[in-house]
Amino acid sequence: MTPVMTEGRSFVDRLRTAILKPAGPDNVEDAREPMPVKELETTIRSANDKERLIGLVAAPLAAAIGFLIISALVSNDPAALLKDGAVNKLHVAVSVYESLFVVLLVMSVLILATALFRKRLFLGIVMALYGLAVFNLHYWGFGVPFIMAGAWLLVRAYRFQRELRDRESTGGATASFGPPRANKRYTPSPSAGKR
Repeated sequence: MTPVMTEGRSFVDRLRTAILKPAGPDNVEDAREPMPVKELETTIRSANDKERLIGLVAAPLAAAIGFLIISALVSNDPAALLKDGAVNKLHVAVSVYESLFVVLLVMSVLILATALFRKRLFLGIVMALYGLAVFNLHYWGFGVPFIMAGAWLLVRAYRFQRELRDRESTGGATASFGPPRANKRYTPSPSAGKR
C-alpha cells in the first residue's frame, strides 16, 4: 500500500483518508467480481456473522438501557400534587412507565430473536425503532447508535435486493461494475453541421 502524503492537506481530508478506505487499485469496488445469483440470494436471505454479532451485542444492551432509562424516569418524576394542592401536569403515572418498560424489553427480545435467526431486514427495522423510542424519551446518546446500526442494516438489505433485481432484469447476466460503456447512438460533431 502506498503511503499517503499529508502535507498541504486539510484536517478533514486527512480524517476522511484515515477513516474511509482510500481509492486505490486494491480498494476500488469497481474491480470486484460480482456475486453469483445463487450466492446473492443466500446473502439476502440471512445476515452474515458481523451483522448477527451486532444484533447479539445490541440486545442485552437494549434491555439494560431500557431498565436504566425507566428507573431514571420513575425516580425523577415530579409529585402528583403541587404544594397548593393542585394537580401537577408534569406528573406521569407509574403504570405508563411500566408499560413503556415492557415495550422496550419486548423490542430488545425481538432484536435478539432476529439476530439469532439472521433476519437482516427485520433486525434493522427493530433496532431503528428501538433507537427512535429511546431518542423520543430524550436520551439521545443511547438512541443514536441503535438508529445508526439499524439504518446501516436497512441500507445493506436494500443494496442486496437492488443488485438482485438488476441481475434479474438483465436476464441473469452479471451487472457491469466498471466504467460506463460508450453509447452506440451517433451524435454528429458540432462542426459537421456547418457546411
